[in-house]
Amino acid sequence: MGLGFVSSLAALLLVGLCSAAQDAEHSADEATDMTSIILRMNNGSEEFLLEGDMMVPKTRNAQKCLNKQYSCLWAKSANGLVEVPFVISDKYDAEERSTILDAMKGFVAETCIRFVPHRRERAYLTIEPRNGCFSLLGRIGDKQMVSLQRFGCVHYGIIQHELLHALGFYHEHTRSDRDNYIKINWENLKNFYLVNFEKKDSNNLGTKYDYTSVMHYGSTAFGTNRKVTIVPIPDANAPIGQREKMSKMDLFRINKLYKC
Repeated sequence: MGLGFVSSLAALLLVGLCSAAQDAEHSADEATDMTSIILRMNNGSEEFLLEGDMMVPKTRNAQKCLNKQYSCLWAKSANGLVEVPFVISDKYDAEERSTILDAMKGFVAETCIRFVPHRRERAYLTIEPRNGCFSLLGRIGDKQMVSLQRFGCVHYGIIQHELLHALGFYHEHTRSDRDNYIKINWENLKNFYLVNFEKKDSNNLGTKYDYTSVMHYGSTAFGTNRKVTIVPIPDANAPIGQREKMSKMDLFRINKLYKC
């Protein structure tokens, strides 16, 4: 598989995040770095993951997003709401299920996105505790999995990160104009991780770069021996990699993309 082909897939397919309760021994600042969490949780995944949390699908139907005649956005109903059907695996306990539902409700107050229980729709999300945390980018038109591994990925901000992937959003650090806002320390990356920092031909919706986005990776993402790989400019101390919840800009972009 050529690098160009892999890059094309990476531009359209995303996967998400995770956190590990058993990693309490890690430092407090690492606990807020979503990339460290992603890499730890996805380390044993059997999926082909790009950018640390991007899943390349094994079925052809996901490839239709490469054709401009198709839309990878979820459809808007006559009532003006974008309804995204979902099912949650019975393997989650009551508290985990409540956390997932709360993260979904976080979209309600300020966007037109509504996650609704699946009935008989062909296109829907199935939330499952697979090995790691990952998702595809946007609506593929059929059943599509969002993996939220137990004891690691079921956290409010991480769930929202994954759901944003499913709604069609990229990572912030790979957007087309990122070089104006961050510097990549290429020397701190191993060669096979370089693809994780390729810029995408993204639609930035006329919005500013957002260091506070829940879609932004942390400063040591993919760094050899946890060396710094992403440096904000001009303020190198600007915090990045938060996993608490969607930022104001994240919410604004949802409304722009879906014309809420």
